[in-house]
Amino acid sequence: MSIPKSMSLPEGFSEIDNIELKKLRSHKVPIIDIRTPQEWQQGGIINEAHQMMFFDAFGQDHAKEWIDELEKTVKDKTSPFVIYCAHANRTKAIGEWLTKQMGYNHVYELAGGIEHGWRNLGEETVPAK
Repeated sequence: MSIPKSMSLPEGFSEIDNIELKKLRSHKVPIIDIRTPQEWQQGGIINEAHQMMFFDAFGQDHAKEWIDELEKTVKDKTSPFVIYCAHANRTKAIGEWLTKQMGYNHVYELAGGIEHGWRNLGEETVPAK
């Protein structure tokens, strides 16, 4: 993955909009959908997103398994990636945890989640795998 020098990526955890997400996706930055399988089936996913459930339908986290999957998807802790959920509530907690406790440097969340930050802006989804 090669990010152009003109794309300034802030360190830590921050929000991005749908336009910035598309730019990052075009540079092969991993996009990770942390919602549940039921949510994926109901509304689809952003094209090329990795489906990696963090909290199950009962609110139980699967942090250990999730980090194992993340390490297969994200090259190292300095590589950028984007996480999203339905409304950006879950990603706020996860993003803070990833940067402050797990040491990841460039974690981004889709502002408003897939509902307000993607679908409501006319962006398309694809069926979940």
